[in-house]
Amino acid sequence: MNNGDKRRNRKRDRSSKRYKVRYDRLVAAVLVLVVLIVVLASCAHACSDKDKNKNSANKKQATSTNNTQQSSIVDNLITSNETSSLITGTPDGQKPSESQYVNEKFKAEDIYRGDLVLVNSEHEYIFPEDDTELVSVYENITGEYFHVSDLVQKLHRPVLDQLTALMKSFYEAESNSDIYVIGTYRTKGDQDDAYWNGNSQFKGGYSDYHTGRSFDIGIFPTDGSLTGYYSPRGVYGFVDEHAAEYGFIVRFPEGKEAFTGEQARTYTYRYVGVPHAVYMKQNNLCLEEYIDALKGHNNENPLEVAADKKLYQIYYVPANKTGDTEVPLPSNKTYSVSGNNVDGFIVTVTMN
Repeated sequence: MNNGDKRRNRKRDRSSKRYKVRYDRLVAAVLVLVVLIVVLASCAHACSDKDKNKNSANKKQATSTNNTQQSSIVDNLITSNETSSLITGTPDGQKPSESQYVNEKFKAEDIYRGDLVLVNSEHEYIFPEDDTELVSVYENITGEYFHVSDLVQKLHRPVLDQLTALMKSFYEAESNSDIYVIGTYRTKGDQDDAYWNGNSQFKGGYSDYHTGRSFDIGIFPTDGSLTGYYSPRGVYGFVDEHAAEYGFIVRFPEGKEAFTGEQARTYTYRYVGVPHAVYMKQNNLCLEEYIDALKGHNNENPLEVAADKKLYQIYYVPANKTGDTEVPLPSNKTYSVSGNNVDGFIVTVTMN
């Protein structure tokens, strides 16, 4: 081989090597690019899944928040500025749904028990068992705030507790302890004696005193002045003014003789419970009128009463003439049930 051929061969070898190296670099670059694309695609997919999970979590959290807000709603009816100030965090017009009530059976004789039983010449008290817890007034008061006329006077224990609280307030406000309890619970025999002696127009069984929730009071100052039955004059007006705040009403108010069937008098009080007493006083109703008015209110349309910084709903349930009666009662509120001694039950619900 001559020198010219050798030079040409060396030149071809160098050219082949140069092109080969460039091809290898191109292949390497392509491989790197492919790897980068795969990595970027994986990252994008991961980020997409993360966003989906985040959105799903946010949706679940929002749903959970909404459910929590719904379950925290306190059911009530707000019909005035007075009642709306008592309940916070609740929408106007929110009513209890049917699912919030459970039906409880009450026996026919249960209409004769409770603080709202009506006893008069038309509705006899039958002295049901367990309706009253009669206690001696004398043995359960200190004599510091008020007094009792003798050792035999008795009242239903919760009534005496509320009367003591009322008289304590009177004493603290006026520094006066001149008031005496002079008439309380009567047996049927006691009432018959009063009737036949001309001291009462009601025969045994038809007197409100049978309930252990009615009583008479008198004023007997230590100086002997102004002795007699109670009337709301002077400092003694405090009792009449604040009685409803402790659950008491005047049993035979003036101007209501046609309803009560009894002569009006200022000294006979009856315990019915705070919301009922407040409503009756505000609306000038006697017990007979109130019992009748409640018949226009059921659990879907309860009577609302604001008293003592509380909101109450009150409704009537007619009793079956025979057998048990299913009374709808709230499953998430405090309540009490009283018979009316006429034809049904009265439910009192504390809303807050």
